[in-house]
Amino acid sequence: MTALSEAESGGAEAQLRRPRIKPEHRAYRTVDGNVRIGSVIYGIGAEIADPDGWIWTLTELMDGTRSGPGIAAEVAALHPAAVKPETVGRAIEELRQAGFVEDAAAPLPPGLAERDPLRHARGVALLRWMDLSPRASPWQAQLRLRHARALVLGVGGTGGAAAQILTAAGVGRLHLVDPDTVELSNLNRQLIYGEADIGHPKADTAVAALRALNSDVTVTGERREIRGQDDLAALIAEGPPYDLLVLGADRPPEIRRWANRVCLAANLPWVEGGYRGPLVTAGVHVPGSGPCWECQRAGESERRDLRLAPGQDEAAASPRMPWNPASAVTATLSGTLVAHAAVALLTGVPPMRPGFRYGINLMSLGDPVLQRHPRRPDCPACGGAAS
Repeated sequence: MTALSEAESGGAEAQLRRPRIKPEHRAYRTVDGNVRIGSVIYGIGAEIADPDGWIWTLTELMDGTRSGPGIAAEVAALHPAAVKPETVGRAIEELRQAGFVEDAAAPLPPGLAERDPLRHARGVALLRWMDLSPRASPWQAQLRLRHARALVLGVGGTGGAAAQILTAAGVGRLHLVDPDTVELSNLNRQLIYGEADIGHPKADTAVAALRALNSDVTVTGERREIRGQDDLAALIAEGPPYDLLVLGADRPPEIRRWANRVCLAANLPWVEGGYRGPLVTAGVHVPGSGPCWECQRAGESERRDLRLAPGQDEAAASPRMPWNPASAVTATLSGTLVAHAAVALLTGVPPMRPGFRYGINLMSLGDPVLQRHPRRPDCPACGGAAS
């Protein structure tokens, strides 16, 4: 899903009818005469030395009103001693390859819903801001969402929030699976439900809520319990080919291990998340790309020094309770992190190297969570197979 196709990459620079610096990437000149482009956000912006001043002129002229050759000729005419048109043309292409340029004359790609251009205009602007790929149109990423199919297993705090966000984002098809009914104790954190839903199946209620949120998304659901790895494999095999599994369930405790094994066998990317007290995290997994969930778990277990006595169980340092202390803050944060990872895997924006866990510790906001461990040749799940 994340590889750029030839159509999305836009081909050669000559195909840019009216090159424009992306509005979110508008350049400015520094006090020492360099050109900064791509915003001041880490991971996006760049600074270009410009001793002769023609790069600044170039970025000013790339406003979407001129052709590429026209821009090149005009810059060369304004700076005849410094640059030639062909050099300017190469610079336009380099800026495009770096993700700072779009075609102001690019038409909307076919396949979008009629209301998408209005409904998703702000979301596409954000995708365009984070996208450093040379796409023909910023709407290509939205089109990927429109065509995507996701299976959401568990529609509680994390899964319910993730499903709401993916529906609002315009993921084309969502199938929701949950065995439970809505209880009063859910309502402090599972914002997809209300008091009138108490006693009703979560899957049915969530389907109705998401259809009301975005009728352009096809939402289906079923009340179903996953009791083992074979149950999960059967669920995935029964449906249409999914592009992604969104795991919001945290019970039974083995469910992530089951998901890892099943998704490896099905070659299905998956994301999962949850909350452990004030620690909120999400994991991003793609079979054949980076370590699998079990590689990550083993690596993290080795990294931590819990100073346990010989034979002492890990639960002594991290006790398990019948229910997980949580609020709407932790549940919605975890669902948001999961949804962000899902959108990134489905669109390629922003680019994400899978096989890691990220998140936030609400007790230490200046210390974000990022866990990434190497693939393990002795992993019982993926066996360290090469990408």
